[in-house]
Amino acid sequence: MIESFLIALSLALDAFAVSVSSGISIPGFGWKHALKLGCWFGGFQFAMPLAGWLLGTSVSQYIEAVDHWVAFGLLAVIGGRMVWGSLKGGDGEEAPPDLSARRLCLLAIATSIDALAVGVSMAFMRVSVLLSAAIIGAVAFVLSMVGGLAGKRLGALFQRRAELAGGLVLVGIGIKILVEHTMGG
Repeated sequence: MIESFLIALSLALDAFAVSVSSGISIPGFGWKHALKLGCWFGGFQFAMPLAGWLLGTSVSQYIEAVDHWVAFGLLAVIGGRMVWGSLKGGDGEEAPPDLSARRLCLLAIATSIDALAVGVSMAFMRVSVLLSAAIIGAVAFVLSMVGGLAGKRLGALFQRRAELAGGLVLVGIGIKILVEHTMGG
């Protein structure tokens, strides 16, 4: 149980950071938005270990070989667009970042690919995959809500550069994932 909780915490940290970024950059961010983030990130963090467990050993080497590139690409594109939008200035043509289903789906996939790989490894361990996935999903849900609300507070303090900071955080998370997986650590 403690092991599952620690795994859940480590898997949810990226979702937490992305939620902070969203809270900073989404105008009018509130409890409803935090709940939406929690549901998306928690839901994906719950489903991905189950999917990984179902995949088992047959595709684990393929997932591990590209998971960091997929996560980096998604986060770099989304974060890069936020950075570009903040630097481009307020010409009013482009809408501010939102929590659309498309954007949330991309962010949830990017932050939960590691959970898929963890699920594959669970196929070889004597653990209750359903209980472990539920713990992982619940922790991601809570941390995502807390992160979004914390980001809202930070955004209120740093409104002028909130979108820039949020975008840089997303790109930074993508780079971190890429470096960790390519450098072996």
